[in-house]
Amino acid sequence: MIEFKSATKVYHSGGKEVRALDGIDLRVEQGEICGVIGFSGAGKSTLIRTVNRLERLSSGKVIVDGQDLMALSPKDVREVKRKIGMVFQHFNLLNSKTVFANVAMPLILAKQSKAEIQKRVTELLSFVGLEDKANQYPDQLSGGQKQRVGIARALATQPSILLCDEATSALDPQTTGSILKLLKKINREYNITILMITHEMSVIREVCDRVAVIEGGKIIESGSVFDVFSSPQTETAANFVSSVLNDSIPESVLELVQKENAPGRIYKIRFVGASSGQPLLSQVAKRFDLDVNVLFGNITELQGTPFGHLIVELIGSESEINRALLVMNGENVTVKEVAPHAS
Repeated sequence: MIEFKSATKVYHSGGKEVRALDGIDLRVEQGEICGVIGFSGAGKSTLIRTVNRLERLSSGKVIVDGQDLMALSPKDVREVKRKIGMVFQHFNLLNSKTVFANVAMPLILAKQSKAEIQKRVTELLSFVGLEDKANQYPDQLSGGQKQRVGIARALATQPSILLCDEATSALDPQTTGSILKLLKKINREYNITILMITHEMSVIREVCDRVAVIEGGKIIESGSVFDVFSSPQTETAANFVSSVLNDSIPESVLELVQKENAPGRIYKIRFVGASSGQPLLSQVAKRFDLDVNVLFGNITELQGTPFGHLIVELIGSESEINRALLVMNGENVTVKEVAPHAS
């Protein structure tokens, strides 16, 4: 478990005060995968680095497995850090060392026996699918293979927490997918709590249980992935969600529709769960004196629940459109006007 309580980090530069973290309150439960997303400079890297004391808070608390890192002695902090693994964006491997030696490094520093190191490293390389790369060097590996080495190294000391600092940002989409599957496997099989930071909402959707949105050193929104994706409460969260769900009508389509003179209006319809499979628009078109023009749409799955958007043009009299809206809003869908038809 990781908990931030009023976590604040202040830097002083050129006589000015910069608040990288400004009173962060966030809790990550044991066995959970939590993602923190934000734009560059939002404070997410500083936040994750306070968990393993690469950064020290100016005030507030970081509690790891019930222990307040700010109150521990240097010796006790080192003990806690042994249970925290970290995966870096650019791998941080030693190019002069073999894959085996890179993974073994934390165990060597912990003064494990050669037999224990041999056994543990062999197990980990098999787990990440690199058992045939033990004697190769990082320069001989692809980016995805390098990150698998980094993950194996982070797991060497059997941590209870894994920190991922933009772990997929340097990888292509296909490789990113394979690394995220590996992280989910680690979480499931080892019950390791994972805290990851990213600027990619697709990563959050794929792997996380919960998400927190950070902006200006503050958590501006947090919740389950489903709740934040299906109903973002802030403009920043909505922009991140739109970058993945692609739920906005293309401007070219909107311009074409608005050139028409029919008395239509454009609406975004959000479907959740069972409502995603209902022939709602067909029923509305039959029941009311309306033409329904589907302009854009998609459907996806969030944490096992179907979720989708349709953007439609309802063409007809204002009274018929209003009657149709009353019916649709009672069918476990959300209807929001996108733009009125140009007259």
